[in-house]
Amino acid sequence: MLRVATFVLVICGISYFLFTDFRAGWISSTTDFPNYYTAARLVRSGEHLRNFYDWTWFQRQMNYAGIERQLGAYFPQPPLTMLPMLPIAGFPAQTAKRIWLICNLVFLGSTAWLLSKLGRLQIQHIALLILAGYTSLRRNFLLGQYYVFLLFLLTVTFYLIARKKPIASGIIAGVAFALKLYSGPLLLYFVAKRNWKAAAAMVGATGVAAALAVAIFGWADVWFYATQIFPRTLEGVAADPYNPGVQVPSTLLRRLFLADPELNPQPLHNAPWLLFFLQPLISVTIIAFVSLAVALNRGGSCHRDFAMFTVALLLISTSGASYTYLLLLLPIVLLLEQAGIRESLYLAASYVVLNASLPAARLFPKVWLLFLLLIVVSQHYWSVLSPRLVAGTLGVIALLSALKAQHSTNDYRSAPDKRNQLVAVEKGSLFVGFPAISRAGLFCQVQMRDRYILRWLHDGAVEDFSFEGQAFHPTAPDPAGPIYFELVAHAASSMMEFDPSTRKSIAVSLPVKIHRSDSAMSPDGRKVAFTSSAEGSRQIFIKNLATGEVKRLTGGNCNNSDPAWELNGKAIVFASDCGRVVGLPALYRVDVDTARFRR
Repeated sequence: MLRVATFVLVICGISYFLFTDFRAGWISSTTDFPNYYTAARLVRSGEHLRNFYDWTWFQRQMNYAGIERQLGAYFPQPPLTMLPMLPIAGFPAQTAKRIWLICNLVFLGSTAWLLSKLGRLQIQHIALLILAGYTSLRRNFLLGQYYVFLLFLLTVTFYLIARKKPIASGIIAGVAFALKLYSGPLLLYFVAKRNWKAAAAMVGATGVAAALAVAIFGWADVWFYATQIFPRTLEGVAADPYNPGVQVPSTLLRRLFLADPELNPQPLHNAPWLLFFLQPLISVTIIAFVSLAVALNRGGSCHRDFAMFTVALLLISTSGASYTYLLLLLPIVLLLEQAGIRESLYLAASYVVLNASLPAARLFPKVWLLFLLLIVVSQHYWSVLSPRLVAGTLGVIALLSALKAQHSTNDYRSAPDKRNQLVAVEKGSLFVGFPAISRAGLFCQVQMRDRYILRWLHDGAVEDFSFEGQAFHPTAPDPAGPIYFELVAHAASSMMEFDPSTRKSIAVSLPVKIHRSDSAMSPDGRKVAFTSSAEGSRQIFIKNLATGEVKRLTGGNCNNSDPAWELNGKAIVFASDCGRVVGLPALYRVDVDTARFRR
């Protein structure tokens, strides 16, 4: 009777899902699928990878692909994330999404079937557990997300481990790492388990994936990702690095200890060094002790070892949106195979709660609940960790974290001074860039909820102008004349003229300026400010045309670009993503005569 009731409940749950949220994803186009789809189209057309991480450029390409009234980006995805989308990128966007949704149903069903083969849980019980995490499930299908596919790959990895196929499991883990960074630390799991064949296979698969990325994009673009994008990703910088909706430790630490006038004006205590110290300390400590526990507990359960490691991966990740917690299905099912009644109830409740929408997001409840889950799961391993080993390991990690914190603090201090130089603080502004200065005031490009707009700062006032499309790259060729900007709408670009006196804009027959300007001549013609990435990140330099002397104006492990001279020639306004996401800048002002130039 109970079996029949369970079967009926599963059928009703699946039917409800298919006719509501699956159907909503089927007929609507919302992020994040358009990001993967656009990137796949760009690969098919042979575009450079480094352009993918330029938010303005990528937004333009989304519009060209037929996706309008929706913001998008490719940061912080690895080069090959879009690879599964390549076969469907030739279809229109919504058709491609529907194919992807059908594939996800197959991936999810296959995941449930594989998990049912690993132990005593039957497929209907696993289906009930999936439905119990409904918020995460619906978000994955509504947005056309990636995490059903990633869950499938991780499940296949463990299934092959359980079936004593180390080389195949290592290859799948390497593929998962190449597509998403989540599974990278699984290499430590293989090493801890002394599964050298799997470890070697994962390294080999990762190497093949890297070679494939080089073959597709070229060495220079892959090197750009490795040196400019990947390191910033490890710092835990999400699209909105202070948004409590991203329930991960790195976001919590940023809200507590790093001030940003626009995104986080009132932290608990503005202590950048403490942030830079705690961030690596927490992540490395978690993964180090989980690896040690697995390595020293040689007689431990393979199910519990992998489950504990997977929970740790989720806890140290830099992506904590609601849809990511679907990945908990794998470790929870593995743990339920050997759990008693009390532990089973706790595990099931943890899965349901972590996949739900919780109140009081500013308190980061999912971070604490996930940390508690890791403690409960790992309690069976505490006895193998001696006090001397714990103390020694913590000491080494703390020392390395302190050295990293000092280096990061020096970079932070060499970045633009947020207290003295920030221009036009507007709370919540993620992108404020491309300054253009005229006698009417300062114009710039700003990211709003679903589009980029033109912002005008003048006489202490801020005016925003929204258009039917995306407004890019305002320019002021003549200080006394109108402002020009690019308008992208209906898969086409056109040049627009904005008249500050009438606040009206009209289309003009001028060549469309697609690329940003890397240099700006001073009003007196004696100096030129230019942007160069010769030393790594983009930095602004000043060249004296009379003497040929060149000085570096900006610094920091971040990008400073798009200089614009004030009309008196004494100061420069520029865009900087220091302390923020790659490519999502704020505007800063620096007095050239009193600036401290960098070496």
